Amino acid sequence: MHSNDGSWMFDCGEGSQIQLQKSKVRAGKVNKIFISHLHGDHMFGLPGLLCTISGNNQRSEPLEIFGPVGLRRFIRTSLELSRTMLGFSYIVHEMKVLPCQIPPEVQKWKIEDSCNEQRLHPNERKGCLIEADSDNVWTLLSNDKISVKAVYLKHRIPSFGFCIQEAASPGKLDLSKLSLQGVKPGPWCKEVKEGRIVTLPDGRTIDPADVVGPPKPGRKVIIMGDTCNSSEIYTVGMDADVLVHEATLQNSLKDMALEKGHSTPGMAAEVGKDLRIRLLVLTHFSQRYMPVSDEYEEEETVSILVKEAQEIMGPNRVLAAEDFLSITIPLRPAPQTEGSEVNEHNLAVFKQSSALKEDHAENSQVKKKVLKHNGEENELTSTEEVKAKRLKVEEPPS
Repeated sequence: MHSNDGSWMFDCGEGSQIQLQKSKVRAGKVNKIFISHLHGDHMFGLPGLLCTISGNNQRSEPLEIFGPVGLRRFIRTSLELSRTMLGFSYIVHEMKVLPCQIPPEVQKWKIEDSCNEQRLHPNERKGCLIEADSDNVWTLLSNDKISVKAVYLKHRIPSFGFCIQEAASPGKLDLSKLSLQGVKPGPWCKEVKEGRIVTLPDGRTIDPADVVGPPKPGRKVIIMGDTCNSSEIYTVGMDADVLVHEATLQNSLKDMALEKGHSTPGMAAEVGKDLRIRLLVLTHFSQRYMPVSDEYEEEETVSILVKEAQEIMGPNRVLAAEDFLSITIPLRPAPQTEGSEVNEHNLAVFKQSSALKEDHAENSQVKKKVLKHNGEENELTSTEEVKAKRLKVEEPPS
């Protein structure tokens, strides 16, 4: 995820640093990494990535890494055994796992929380142990620009999903309303836009409520780790712009997916529909599904999974993730009337483009998907129904 504040990475399997070097993302700009769970295909690429970042180091602040308890030990041990020194400092913040996240069959693999007390790697700075609140939500980051919260997912080992919420931006200053009061714009306008009442030299006061429009809602993105039950995301995920959700096996293989702790396109789309998601991005496909291309026209491809999700979400609201796919999330408009925000924003255009280096640009394509408002009522209409949905648990077959 890229913004003006840098680039954030979510999960880091083997080969991630190779693909990063092929993309337009500069390794030295990566300043935060979030790991959903400690299966190898989601974190074995971290040591190599850190070395790649070290070779492109442009940072003055430490690189922050977030993940379940045990991640700190993995990184520290990998760097120490290989005698690796980095050209920057890093911090690992660990999420304390709840007892309900640890299935009986992996109890013998339980990881203690004491690793922070051991000797730090020379490049390591002490991180935090982050605990869940009473709603089972981990707050990983919160400032006046953005927040990142995590919830637990049902999987074979402790797994997390992340909700990234951009703060609302100030509304537009209505100059016509100032003119009606006989007031000319001045340097004080910035304070009014920020919500502060301003007293002018002549003694008059300008109240933001009288001259500033409604704030523009911030964008929201949900990125899920491996899961066969995503119900906890209902706590923080309503009305997100984009949901990235796994769809390992097609709907007809749901029992197999549940047994392995994974989801189907139908399961992902139901979550997207319940949360009133504007765009669903499917990922984490079984190797039995080939990429969509003429080369594999006689094979099973990921288009099967996309079509199954579209049956629930609609034809223009589902994409299959692929290497170098880039999605631009447009800023949300300020709501015009109460209750109109969700439907109006469904007309936004999401742009997908290749992020290959310039020497691969001739092979890149730019696609656009228009999210059309279909006029259908949402299944969840109240907070009570959302809470009830969280209590529904898909259990693997006995």
